[in-house]
Amino acid sequence: MPSAQRICMSSSLRSRGRGRRFSVFDGNRRHAAFVVRYGTVVYAYLNRCGHQDLELDWNPGIFFDTGGRFLLCATHGASYEPSSGRCVGGPCNGRGLVAVGVKEQGDEVLLHDDRYTLDNSP
Repeated sequence: MPSAQRICMSSSLRSRGRGRRFSVFDGNRRHAAFVVRYGTVVYAYLNRCGHQDLELDWNPGIFFDTGGRFLLCATHGASYEPSSGRCVGGPCNGRGLVAVGVKEQGDEVLLHDDRYTLDNSP
């Protein structure tokens, strides 16, 4: 497993607030991803709706619905449970989000998933 790589500072994520976008590479292709805080825990997912291969955030970093209860695809309204990525409504047809392993260590959110490395290319 590659060493953990820093995505962002933990203090930059507020519960139900703006998320942070980042990119990962699986050895073959680059994937957009994001990390959010829900309660006291950080969660990360590939930034790809279960309904169509579209990114969730219309405005960069805005992943939660207006009530801060669900992650929302801004294009078609599919909604997902923040703690599991499970589809809870809209046109996602039961397909959830793909989780990306992260952990908090000190004041850093680290990529901790042996399937991916951080992709820092433009």
